[in-house]
Amino acid sequence: MPQSLSHVYVHLVFSTKSRHPFITDDIAIELYPYMAKVLYEECRSPAKIIGGVEDHGHLLFNLARTIALADVVEKIKTSSSKWIKTKGEGFRDFSWQAGYGAFSVSRSNLDRVHQYIVNQKEHHQKKISRASFAGY
Repeated sequence: MPQSLSHVYVHLVFSTKSRHPFITDDIAIELYPYMAKVLYEECRSPAKIIGGVEDHGHLLFNLARTIALADVVEKIKTSSSKWIKTKGEGFRDFSWQAGYGAFSVSRSNLDRVHQYIVNQKEHHQKKISRASFAGY
């Protein structure tokens, strides 16, 4: 049987419903490894890095050749939503927004996207700082 090879890297971004800041550091430290496990075990799409801030996540992964991107998104969002609801009363109403952004990443840009995800808190802090001084 002929072999197939696929190296399709995807940068996936999605938000919590109404951009509610559910993803605290305490939850993120468990949530991101959980998402990586789902990507690997259920989607055969290994994560390169997962990160984000309080109201949205960024996932960089190698999309398996046997699964559609929409199916990966559905599995990761459904599974992580069910998981996070087990983390206490404060997460009872947790859900992800319906939409998402997915972007292909060339091998030559993997490091750049990786750093972008690593630096999310700093990136969003700069945006807040700039917005705070707008109009002055």
